Amino acid sequence: MSASRLGVRAALVDGELVPGDVVVADGRVLEVGASPAPGGGSGIAVPGFLDLHINGLVGVDFLSTDLDGYRAAGAALAATGVTGYLPTFITSPLGDYDDALRAVGAAASDELAGIGARVLGVHLEGPYLSPRWPGAHDPEQLRTPDVDEALGLCDRGPVRMMTLAPELPGGLDLVSALTARGIVVSCGHTDADAATANAAFDRGARAITHLYNAHRRWAPRDPGVGGAALVRPGVTVQAIVDHVHLAPEAAYAAFLTARERFSLVTDAMEAAGQGDGTYRLGRREVAVHGASAELSDGTLAGSVLTMDAAVRNLHGCGATLAEAIWAATAAPARLLGDPELGILRTGARANITVLDDDLAVVRTLVEGAEQFVAIA
Repeated sequence: MSASRLGVRAALVDGELVPGDVVVADGRVLEVGASPAPGGGSGIAVPGFLDLHINGLVGVDFLSTDLDGYRAAGAALAATGVTGYLPTFITSPLGDYDDALRAVGAAASDELAGIGARVLGVHLEGPYLSPRWPGAHDPEQLRTPDVDEALGLCDRGPVRMMTLAPELPGGLDLVSALTARGIVVSCGHTDADAATANAAFDRGARAITHLYNAHRRWAPRDPGVGGAALVRPGVTVQAIVDHVHLAPEAAYAAFLTARERFSLVTDAMEAAGQGDGTYRLGRREVAVHGASAELSDGTLAGSVLTMDAAVRNLHGCGATLAEAIWAATAAPARLLGDPELGILRTGARANITVLDDDLAVVRTLVEGAEQFVAIA
């Protein structure tokens, strides 16, 4: 067994900073709190970040890419501290999903092992969404929930999560059917009121997709799906903390309400890491200016956010370092139901991100293999 040291000064273990180095061997954490490296080491080791809602980045749109695209995306994600992710497919004609699901199935297999962040499955955002809240989804491609059709779609590839609108005819039955299959259901792009949202949570839905974006607006006497999710035990509140989709105060207020149920997502699209210009999100054209990605009518269309920036943003809002890291690691891992993700402790799989004092990513390990090292 060949062991290696990370050379860090501390590690974040179960929310507490443990002084000392981290030792890794055979893809697992052999020791935390090891004797410090010469000079005391530098950086803090934290669990590897997870992103459960990402449409693409660095010129890659997951709905239309191939294995080469997944290789490029995996490497780029590792540079932002992400060790596992769910490629997300926006609502499209049903036929468009076939090649995309085959490609993601290959990317999730051992064929791409050792190349950047790991594909953990796929997130279907739609097509069973509300025409009242389409966001950047093509209204012409939205569909009424159909259990057989949806399950058939899930049979074509490694679907791990689906976003849907539970108030649509057949929506609650679809929640039950997907939950029975072990697929995580998130309520999003929905006009559900609080009662319908709670009915969906009773049926097994476990999250809300990008809080306060593309769903029934919160009001004092009509809190809607957002209000229900914020106070419902066991429901994960996913949020895009890029200071574009949510004002810092709104993001922090949601975090203070949900706490350990608050989960960061990027909803990034192919423009992330590319700069201003015209890009695509599925079949839709998106213009990017600075931190905003928009359709021609000004509708937000994904983001250019990266997960390391989301962590820094949440920390800047007022969350402690441990809380901000939790929102990018343990919270999404709990939603996926994988106890081996989102943790850093002795015996755990070595999915590790190392941050400097400014919370910038300096090193990323995926299953113990080094996938990114910042150039000094």
